[in-house]
Amino acid sequence: MANARGPGEDAGTGKRSGRRSPLQTLFYWLTIAVIWVAIFGVAFIGFMAIDLPDISSLDHPDKQPSITYLDRSGALIAVRGGSQASAPVKIEELPDYVPLAFVAIEDRRFFTHPGFDPLGISRALLSNLTKRKGANLAGGSTITQQLARNLFLSANQNMKRKVQELMIAVWLEHKYTKKQILEMYLNRVYFGAGAYGIEAASQRYFNKDAKELTIGESAMLAGLMKAPNSYSPLSDQERAGRRAMVVLNEMVQSKVITAEQRDEAIAKPISVSKTLASAHAQYFVDWLDKDIRSLIDPKNTEDLIVETTLDLPIQTDAERAVQTIMARDAKKGPQQAAVVSVDGEGRIRAMIGGVSYADSQFNRATDAHRQTGSSFKPFVYLTAMEKGYQPTTPVVDEPYSIGNWSPENYTKKYLGLIDLQTALAQSINTVAARLANDVGRDNVAATAHRMGLTAKINTDPAMALGTSEATPLEMAQAYIPFSNGGYRATVHGVIRIRTASGKVMYQYRDPGEDGGRVRVVNNPALSNMTLMMRGVMAHGSGTGAAVPGYDLAGKTGTTSDYRDAWFDGFTGGFVTVVWVGRDDNTPMKGKVTGAGTPSGIWKMYMSSALKRIQASPIPEGPPASGELTPVAEDALRDLLGTQADAVAASQAANDNGQAQEQPPIVTMQPIPNPEEKKKDSSLDDLFSEAQKKNQ
Repeated sequence: MANARGPGEDAGTGKRSGRRSPLQTLFYWLTIAVIWVAIFGVAFIGFMAIDLPDISSLDHPDKQPSITYLDRSGALIAVRGGSQASAPVKIEELPDYVPLAFVAIEDRRFFTHPGFDPLGISRALLSNLTKRKGANLAGGSTITQQLARNLFLSANQNMKRKVQELMIAVWLEHKYTKKQILEMYLNRVYFGAGAYGIEAASQRYFNKDAKELTIGESAMLAGLMKAPNSYSPLSDQERAGRRAMVVLNEMVQSKVITAEQRDEAIAKPISVSKTLASAHAQYFVDWLDKDIRSLIDPKNTEDLIVETTLDLPIQTDAERAVQTIMARDAKKGPQQAAVVSVDGEGRIRAMIGGVSYADSQFNRATDAHRQTGSSFKPFVYLTAMEKGYQPTTPVVDEPYSIGNWSPENYTKKYLGLIDLQTALAQSINTVAARLANDVGRDNVAATAHRMGLTAKINTDPAMALGTSEATPLEMAQAYIPFSNGGYRATVHGVIRIRTASGKVMYQYRDPGEDGGRVRVVNNPALSNMTLMMRGVMAHGSGTGAAVPGYDLAGKTGTTSDYRDAWFDGFTGGFVTVVWVGRDDNTPMKGKVTGAGTPSGIWKMYMSSALKRIQASPIPEGPPASGELTPVAEDALRDLLGTQADAVAASQAANDNGQAQEQPPIVTMQPIPNPEEKKKDSSLDDLFSEAQKKNQ
């Protein structure tokens, strides 16, 4: 009788078969897969955690000092830094609708998710797959994730940061209750305008305690979370109001408030505190803020007060001029503008980095390197004056070439026999190019650097036409010696940094103080340049910037294809540079020149600012000599070109007493502004004394 076989036994040998059933095979490979997934998962988490910040210190955070910025008269500009600048509030002290407004608009499933929202993440992934090129990534972040990012991570949008954010969010949910997480979030999140935390934001925007916030005010603050600068009520009240309406509707849908409460909140106007300086001053604060901590003892934990050089009244004048003239000329195509005003000691008195800080925080006054156009020409002419040329030196405006390059004038016409002061006033390109070539383009670059221009300057044949790039701030610094009697000055925005208790942590010292002020321009070159640059505004390309009754001088600038337009002008001890253009460096379709929009901004702004600063005449030197130096004599015939004989005859006629008449220079002391506050006498008196000595 045949032996019975057990399951899996071989028929011939009776031994168990090595083959597995399909179910066993599936179970085996699933086990292997799970093991490998676990290995890769642990490795992945380990990799992501390599540079994970220390989150054990959350219960005992180090206090970061706040920084309060004051203008030169002590008025508040802004408060930056320090999440502990205002005491944290307890969530039970707030009306229920305050924290729930943030839940309604930022994370409606906050009380039910484990730190991350799978539905929100899925929605964000779908949005990112269909997003437009250049658009920001959708985050799908919960309040817990936002807290994790604000506490420990950077704002960089990348996969590693998102994974780390999720890891910390899960840890936070495990360690703290929902109430504690929401409280930490409200006390640490950034609300814009230098306000960290709900208490600081309430004080900054509404001048009241957070526990006194109304429903409408709570909605407005919650609306800031999407983009604090874009929805700030300080810069765009209408936009902030529309965003608050979105939050109020979400609060109704989430049953945080009733429809009747929403309607009541809409009917009651929201009053925003006016104690904070206008948003445009934030360009100046941004510029200072990145370096302030490097100027003081890194171990300092006290709150800081920074006394700046900014003058809020003329800052407001500059903002108003930019807004008005840019709106007037909008159809011509300029999209952005920058303004920098500095005094003769290099103190920045006003700074505008763009048309709207809410729309763009990029500071074009300090960071936009643009071709300077003809506003560079004064450095060419100054080099010539220092080599012995005179404003009345005859030159010829005619076709001219350097190698295979030939400059053209803006008008496409040539004036023939003229003199240097006419060439500068009319911004003649052929004369400037020839002059730079004859006096040495390397020498021109050295002159510009000596005056204070820190940008790299090319020395190609077109350099005289301003093909090198510089920022408005750099150009303002380089024009200072024209305004103050020939002394170089370093632009700066900080006078003093002290702690709240009064300890001085930093005091500005000019680099030239130890060895005395450095004079970089002597006479007669300086007085010659003053004469010619006055002519630019009196009867040349800068007449559109002239303000009657003041001693003013300057230069227009326009680059090729109307990509950049400048007006750089000055009076005694005060320089203002205006630039307009487009961020994408495309031409302005309305052919905007330095004589147009920039001159309009300069004139409107300076018409007010000159009264506030009590402008002085431009410091003068001794009269310029009429004789040419040997260097100038040697270059004269080449400079005159094909009309040398006609010029020689003209010179002979002048020698016989037929010199060209020059328009008189009219100067007038402005009427003092009765509304102006008393200035810091110690600084201004020193500056006035220096001016008197140089006149």
